[in-house]
Order: sequence, then structure tokens, then C-alpha cells
Amino acid sequence: MKFLMLIFFFLGSLTFAQTGKNINRKKDITNSGYDVVSYFSGKPQRGSAEFSVQYQGVSYYFINKANKTVFQQNPDKYIPQYGGYCAYAMGDEGEKVTINPETYKIVNGKLYLFYNKFFKNTLISWNKDEVNLNRKADKNWQNTVQK
Repeated sequence: MKFLMLIFFFLGSLTFAQTGKNINRKKDITNSGYDVVSYFSGKPQRGSAEFSVQYQGVSYYFINKANKTVFQQNPDKYIPQYGGYCAYAMGDEGEKVTINPETYKIVNGKLYLFYNKFFKNTLISWNKDEVNLNRKADKNWQNTVQK
């Protein structure tokens, strides 16, 4: 029984970890207003407030009602890894760094976003050591959300 309570506590803390301060957002809109479902069709597009959903304390924008509905059916499938912060920075330094919403990669059905400004595209660096950086990013993210 104690083991089950521990599991429920752990799962609850993971859900809490994705709320509030651990989601990359501006004015409570995540992913710079880009439709997170659109990434999975190969062309990220900026969504509209007309098709928005509140989830885990932030707004997600979509390009149409169909994408909004798809997201509502399984939101965790579409939410970017590491709260929408740069995957490379999370793996390399454990830092929350803003992203360019058009610089991304989908691996094993998961969306990863990257910083790409001022002559630095971190997706290129990520691709050079993806397995190691992904492992480190997962560990660093757990440490980040537990703070």
C-alpha cells in the first residue's frame, strides 16, 4: 500500500512539474503561439487565439479546430520535451533557454525544440551527440522540475 501511495505521489509530482514556472511561455502562451500538433505533419505553423486551449496553466494555440481537437484528445503526446525549452541547452548545461519555434526535431514521437539565433543553431550541436545529450537532458530536466 505504501508503495502505491509513493507511485501516486511521484506521478502527481510529474504532472505538477509541467505546470507554471517549468513551461516556456510568454504572457501565458506557450511555444510562441505555434500549433504543437502542426509539427507532427512536418510544417510548424503559428496558431490563433480563436482555436486555443488552456492546459497545465498555459494557452496552446492551433491553426484550426481539427488540430485543437486532436490535442485535447491526447495533449501529452504533443507537448514539447523539457517544458518547451531548448533541448540542447537542457542536455549541455541543464539551463532553461528560449527557442526558435521553427527549429525542431521529432524523435520517437516526441517534440524537441532548439535555440537558433545569432549564428548558433543548437539543433546542429544536438545532432552531433544526440544520444548522450538526450540522456543528460532527461536527468537535468528532472533536477530542474524538482527545484
